[in-house]
Amino acid sequence: MKAVITLVRIVVGLLFIFSGLVKANDPLGLSYKMQEFFELWDMTQFNSTTLAFSVLMNAFEIIAGFALLIGWRIKLFSWLLLLLILFFTFLTGYTYYTGKPTNCGCFGDCLLISSKTSFLKDVALTVLIGLIFWQRNTIQPVFSNRVNLIAMLAITVFSFGIQWYSLNYLPPVDCLPFKKGNNIPEKMKMPANGIPDSTVITFVYEKEGKQIEFTADKFPADFNESYKFISRYDKIVRKGKNNEPPIHGFILLGADKADLTPIVLSQPYAILLFAENLSTPFSKWQKDFATLYSTAQQKNIPVYAVTSAREAITKAFGNAGFTGIPVFDCDYTAIRTAARTNPCFYLLKQGTIIDKQGYKTMKKLLDQLQEVPVQQAPVIPTTDTTTRQP
Repeated sequence: MKAVITLVRIVVGLLFIFSGLVKANDPLGLSYKMQEFFELWDMTQFNSTTLAFSVLMNAFEIIAGFALLIGWRIKLFSWLLLLLILFFTFLTGYTYYTGKPTNCGCFGDCLLISSKTSFLKDVALTVLIGLIFWQRNTIQPVFSNRVNLIAMLAITVFSFGIQWYSLNYLPPVDCLPFKKGNNIPEKMKMPANGIPDSTVITFVYEKEGKQIEFTADKFPADFNESYKFISRYDKIVRKGKNNEPPIHGFILLGADKADLTPIVLSQPYAILLFAENLSTPFSKWQKDFATLYSTAQQKNIPVYAVTSAREAITKAFGNAGFTGIPVFDCDYTAIRTAARTNPCFYLLKQGTIIDKQGYKTMKKLLDQLQEVPVQQAPVIPTTDTTTRQP
């Protein structure tokens, strides 16, 4: 039994460390996933706390997994892991049976697994952790108390440090569809092996106070003026497969709501500034941005701002003298996927992401820009009828 418990302890410990590391690489991803659950449960008042929960949970998975490996405070951590896996099993079971959200985010964006696989994985882990809990009194520490304490302190610092780095300097490993080297227009297309949903137009009419639904080929035999039209919609009769593009919702709208995405992504070179809002004050990155903007102008490379807070960004730019930068509206979910720091900067070449940097490493993007040859004056789309970038 001792050998079995040791093997189980190693497997569970490594799995928790791996799970925590994958999510610690991008704590904002788990934070957004938590918000999806809160929105489903009408608990959006907790959305402001999700990032803190995400950081703590990721760190705990790494710390608890490591503690399990070295047998440190096993009685405490066996209790904590049992409670945690029961909670995880509830979440993955909820996702599996309801289909909402479509993915629980158990391994972040780097390893997407189906809701069914996530649920079955947690059921198996519940059994294994239950076995560890049962035999917790027989498990002894691997090292001395001093060595164990130093090791646990080091893993604790590491588990929080990697998340601090990710939140300030972008995830160390980029698993999102907007990673370097990807062509945005290509990623906006449905996969080649995708099967679209099969739909049928369904009509909704009202007759004698009751609503009746029917398709175009099954109109009621007594259809006449007594039927009052209510609406029509596309009813899914057969669900497709792999029919959602990696990048969706990425639409750049000008002030007149015109879709200017194709024009922006077709530029020989362009810089995109993603700023969901001004939660990071403009004053913190204005100086470096001014240098970047000036260099781009010298090379005839357009600079665009993409935001979900147009008025605030436009006002900040205007007060700082950056009146020639087109500002585009974009869905905040698409911005969050594209930019894990706020703000975030892209260097594009005909829609391909050459480089991306957070605002604290903007100078690295400037170094890339220095190597780009001077371009011919581009045709610049405007976000309204008066503003045009020189």
